Amino acid sequence: MSVAHFTTLADRIDRLNSAIGGAASWCALFIVVTGFTVVLMRYVLGLGSLWLQESVVYAHAALFLLASAWTLKEGGHVRVDVFYANASPRTKAWIDLLGALFLLLPFALAIIWFALPYVERSWAILERSRETSGLPLVFVLKTLIPMFAALLALQGIAQAIRALAFLRGDTR
Repeated sequence: MSVAHFTTLADRIDRLNSAIGGAASWCALFIVVTGFTVVLMRYVLGLGSLWLQESVVYAHAALFLLASAWTLKEGGHVRVDVFYANASPRTKAWIDLLGALFLLLPFALAIIWFALPYVERSWAILERSRETSGLPLVFVLKTLIPMFAALLALQGIAQAIRALAFLRGDTR
Protein backbone atom coordinates (compact mmCIF):
# COMPACT_ATOMS: atom_id res chain seq x y z
CA MET A 1 0.00 0.00 0.00
CA SER A 2 1.21 3.47 -0.79
CA VAL A 3 1.57 6.32 1.66
CA ALA A 4 -1.42 7.98 -0.02
CA HIS A 5 -3.67 5.06 0.98
CA PHE A 6 -2.61 5.41 4.59
CA THR A 7 -3.05 9.18 4.64
CA THR A 8 -6.52 8.67 3.13
CA LEU A 9 -7.25 6.32 6.03
CA ALA A 10 -5.97 8.97 8.46
CA ASP A 11 -8.25 11.55 6.80
CA ARG A 12 -11.24 9.23 7.23
CA ILE A 13 -10.40 8.66 10.90
CA ASP A 14 -10.13 12.43 11.36
CA ARG A 15 -13.54 12.96 9.76
CA LEU A 16 -15.12 10.22 11.90
CA ASN A 17 -13.74 11.65 15.13
CA SER A 18 -14.65 15.19 14.09
CA ALA A 19 -18.23 14.13 13.39
CA ILE A 20 -18.58 12.20 16.65
CA GLY A 21 -16.85 14.92 18.66
CA GLY A 22 -18.97 17.63 17.06
CA ALA A 23 -22.15 15.71 17.83
CA ALA A 24 -20.97 15.07 21.40
CA SER A 25 -20.23 18.77 21.89
CA TRP A 26 -23.99 19.38 21.88
CA CYS A 27 -24.01 17.58 25.22
CA ALA A 28 -22.47 20.74 26.73
CA LEU A 29 -25.57 22.75 25.84
CA PHE A 30 -27.79 19.94 27.15
CA ILE A 31 -25.83 19.91 30.44
CA VAL A 32 -26.25 23.66 30.94
CA VAL A 33 -29.95 23.78 30.03
CA THR A 34 -30.84 20.64 31.99
CA GLY A 35 -28.74 21.69 34.99
CA PHE A 36 -30.50 25.05 35.01
CA THR A 37 -33.87 23.30 34.76
CA VAL A 38 -33.02 21.01 37.69
CA VAL A 39 -32.03 23.97 39.87
CA LEU A 40 -35.09 25.97 38.82
CA MET A 41 -37.41 23.05 39.54
CA ARG A 42 -35.85 22.38 42.91
CA TYR A 43 -35.53 25.89 44.33
CA VAL A 44 -38.41 27.68 42.64
CA LEU A 45 -41.01 24.94 42.21
CA GLY A 46 -39.90 22.64 45.03
CA LEU A 47 -39.74 19.65 42.67
CA GLY A 48 -36.95 17.18 42.12
CA SER A 49 -36.22 14.89 39.23
CA LEU A 50 -33.66 12.15 39.61
CA TRP A 51 -34.17 11.30 35.95
CA LEU A 52 -33.08 14.81 34.92
CA GLN A 53 -30.15 14.80 37.36
CA GLU A 54 -28.89 11.48 36.02
CA SER A 55 -29.31 12.67 32.43
CA VAL A 56 -26.82 15.46 33.23
CA VAL A 57 -24.32 12.84 34.43
CA TYR A 58 -24.88 10.76 31.29
CA ALA A 59 -24.43 13.79 29.04
CA HIS A 60 -21.27 14.78 30.92
CA ALA A 61 -19.84 11.29 30.44
CA ALA A 62 -20.82 11.26 26.76
CA LEU A 63 -19.25 14.67 26.19
CA PHE A 64 -15.88 13.74 27.63
CA LEU A 65 -15.69 10.16 26.44
CA LEU A 66 -16.86 10.76 22.88
CA ALA A 67 -15.06 14.08 22.29
CA SER A 68 -11.63 13.01 23.62
CA ALA A 69 -10.38 11.66 20.28
CA TRP A 70 -11.57 14.81 18.52
CA THR A 71 -9.74 16.88 21.12
CA LEU A 72 -6.57 14.87 20.42
CA LYS A 73 -7.02 15.49 16.68
CA GLU A 74 -7.35 19.22 17.28
CA GLY A 75 -4.30 19.30 19.59
CA GLY A 76 -6.45 20.31 22.54
CA HIS A 77 -5.04 17.94 25.14
CA VAL A 78 -2.65 19.51 27.61
CA ARG A 79 0.99 18.81 26.85
CA VAL A 80 3.26 18.78 29.85
CA ASP A 81 6.57 18.35 28.14
CA VAL A 82 9.44 20.76 27.97
CA PHE A 83 10.97 19.45 24.77
CA TYR A 84 8.03 19.28 22.38
CA ALA A 85 7.21 22.99 22.27
CA ASN A 86 10.65 24.02 20.99
CA ALA A 87 11.39 20.89 18.96
CA SER A 88 11.88 20.82 15.23
CA PRO A 89 8.99 19.49 13.10
CA ARG A 90 10.96 16.27 12.52
CA THR A 91 11.48 15.73 16.26
CA LYS A 92 7.80 16.46 16.89
CA ALA A 93 6.88 13.84 14.27
CA TRP A 94 9.10 11.29 16.03
CA ILE A 95 7.53 12.13 19.40
CA ASP A 96 4.02 11.86 17.90
CA LEU A 97 4.84 8.54 16.22
CA LEU A 98 6.52 6.92 19.22
CA GLY A 99 3.99 8.37 21.66
CA ALA A 100 1.10 6.97 19.64
CA LEU A 101 2.70 3.54 19.18
CA PHE A 102 4.14 2.99 22.65
CA LEU A 103 1.91 5.02 24.95
CA LEU A 104 -1.47 5.89 23.42
CA LEU A 105 -2.27 2.62 21.62
CA PRO A 106 -1.29 0.31 24.53
CA PHE A 107 -3.27 2.53 26.91
CA ALA A 108 -6.36 2.43 24.68
CA LEU A 109 -6.07 -1.32 24.11
CA ALA A 110 -5.74 -1.91 27.87
CA ILE A 111 -8.89 0.10 28.50
CA ILE A 112 -10.76 -1.92 25.88
CA TRP A 113 -9.41 -5.19 27.30
CA PHE A 114 -10.47 -4.40 30.86
CA ALA A 115 -13.72 -2.61 30.00
CA LEU A 116 -15.28 -5.21 27.71
CA PRO A 117 -16.11 -7.78 30.45
CA TYR A 118 -17.45 -4.93 32.60
CA VAL A 119 -19.68 -3.72 29.76
CA GLU A 120 -20.71 -7.25 28.78
CA ARG A 121 -21.92 -7.96 32.34
CA SER A 122 -23.87 -4.71 32.31
CA TRP A 123 -25.55 -5.59 29.00
CA ALA A 124 -26.27 -9.15 30.18
CA ILE A 125 -28.46 -7.84 32.98
CA LEU A 126 -29.54 -4.64 31.18
CA GLU A 127 -28.19 -2.73 34.15
CA ARG A 128 -30.24 0.20 35.34
CA SER A 129 -29.84 2.94 37.90
CA ARG A 130 -29.65 1.93 41.54
CA GLU A 131 -32.30 4.54 42.22
CA THR A 132 -35.89 3.49 41.64
CA SER A 133 -36.76 6.50 39.51
CA GLY A 134 -33.36 6.70 37.81
CA LEU A 135 -32.53 6.08 34.18
CA PRO A 136 -32.65 2.45 33.07
CA LEU A 137 -29.67 2.85 30.72
CA VAL A 138 -26.53 2.23 32.78
CA PHE A 139 -25.49 -0.46 30.29
CA VAL A 140 -25.53 2.13 27.50
CA LEU A 141 -23.52 4.55 29.60
CA LYS A 142 -20.88 1.90 30.31
CA THR A 143 -20.64 1.17 26.57
CA LEU A 144 -19.10 4.62 26.15
CA ILE A 145 -15.93 3.42 27.92
CA PRO A 146 -14.68 1.02 25.22
CA MET A 147 -16.01 3.42 22.56
CA PHE A 148 -13.82 6.14 24.06
CA ALA A 149 -10.79 3.87 23.92
CA ALA A 150 -11.51 2.70 20.37
CA LEU A 151 -11.94 6.26 19.07
CA LEU A 152 -8.76 7.33 20.87
CA ALA A 153 -6.88 4.34 19.40
CA LEU A 154 -8.12 5.22 15.92
CA GLN A 155 -6.97 8.81 16.37
CA GLY A 156 -3.62 7.51 17.60
CA ILE A 157 -3.33 5.46 14.41
CA ALA A 158 -4.12 8.56 12.34
CA GLN A 159 -1.53 10.52 14.31
CA ALA A 160 1.07 7.80 13.73
CA ILE A 161 0.27 7.65 10.00
CA ARG A 162 0.68 11.41 9.64
CA ALA A 163 3.94 11.41 11.61
CA LEU A 164 5.32 8.53 9.57
CA ALA A 165 4.28 10.19 6.31
CA PHE A 166 6.03 13.39 7.40
CA LEU A 167 9.18 11.48 8.36
CA ARG A 168 9.16 9.77 4.94
CA GLY A 169 8.95 13.13 3.23
CA ASP A 170 5.28 13.17 2.24
CA THR A 171 4.31 16.72 3.20
CA ARG A 172 0.75 16.49 1.84
